[in-house]
Amino acid sequence: MGEAATTFADPPRTAPMKAWGSLPGDDPERDRAEMEAAIVEAGIDLDPAAPGSHRHAEGEPADHVHPHQHSAPGEPPIIGIVGAGAVGTALGIALSRAGWPVHAVASRDAARRERFRSLVDVDRVFADPEPILDEVELVILAVPDDVVPVLAGSLRLYGGQAMIHTSGALGAEVLAPAMAAGTQIGAFHPLVAFADTERAVAALQGATVAIEGDDQLAAMLADMAEAIGARPVRLAPGTKAAYHAAAVLAAGGVVALLDAIAELGRVAGLDEAGSLAIYGPLIEGTLGNARALGIRAALTGPMTRGDVGTLQAHLDTLQAHAPTVVDLYVAAAHREIDLAVARGALAPEDATAMRSVLGAALQARLEPVP
Repeated sequence: MGEAATTFADPPRTAPMKAWGSLPGDDPERDRAEMEAAIVEAGIDLDPAAPGSHRHAEGEPADHVHPHQHSAPGEPPIIGIVGAGAVGTALGIALSRAGWPVHAVASRDAARRERFRSLVDVDRVFADPEPILDEVELVILAVPDDVVPVLAGSLRLYGGQAMIHTSGALGAEVLAPAMAAGTQIGAFHPLVAFADTERAVAALQGATVAIEGDDQLAAMLADMAEAIGARPVRLAPGTKAAYHAAAVLAAGGVVALLDAIAELGRVAGLDEAGSLAIYGPLIEGTLGNARALGIRAALTGPMTRGDVGTLQAHLDTLQAHAPTVVDLYVAAAHREIDLAVARGALAPEDATAMRSVLGAALQARLEPVP
């Protein structure tokens, strides 16, 4: 990244000291114990490391002192990743291979910490996230969505540091509780399915990464996305949830659809591999048509023809052999009818007749079996 985007200084940080009452002085041992307890409660280290250094990395002796690190002007920031699951590990591998130094990782799962360390040339490994703030310039929270606000509320950045999360649904503002003067927050969401680590790392090549942050941080995150082979996009404010919902349909939604297709394939005597072999090319062809012709023009099938008889036959066999697929089929059919009407391929009266058949199928699905 350019020099203008490298502003991750690391000024010293002081712990706030709580006030305590005056000591009576009539029992020196008790008074000393109470004072020491108050100092500990205030968060003051009675045996501190040298200024600008700290202790407590996993696997190091108690008296190990490690100095803060800083990136040179024009170089990538020193990175720490909180979370060693699928996303954090894949990002750690991709960033490290791209020459962006991943200096530290934190995870409460010992097995995940060790796996991360075996895959990424990381210097420091922690069980808790707090020590990472003493180590790095850019903190990446690669944790489940529900954990992000909790973590942000428990951490406090140093001036000059930045924190980002990898959530596709949450905005950068959820990190605001972690901010201090001179800090930055943002988001970095790779639009990749993280089912397998190496496949996810490979999929980052050409993938889209949605970034958030002020202009300076966004420029650095764009550089980071490009370094791992991805394409950065900056979303309009307030659109993150819609963007992510579309991503869920494109990933998990397609998997749900494939599972429904495989269930129907089993009725026809096909195993899962057979269903994918038969219907996979049809799916790929439909996607190709949508790219070449547009989504509406790519629509084919009984809903474009007003073929009520075929629709009824489908619903009857679904009710008999794959009842759990009915809801999905009906929902997709309603959307197909909307598209066919908008395209002018389906007359309004035919659309009404088809919707009536779909409604009856849903009603039958809801009625209790006698």
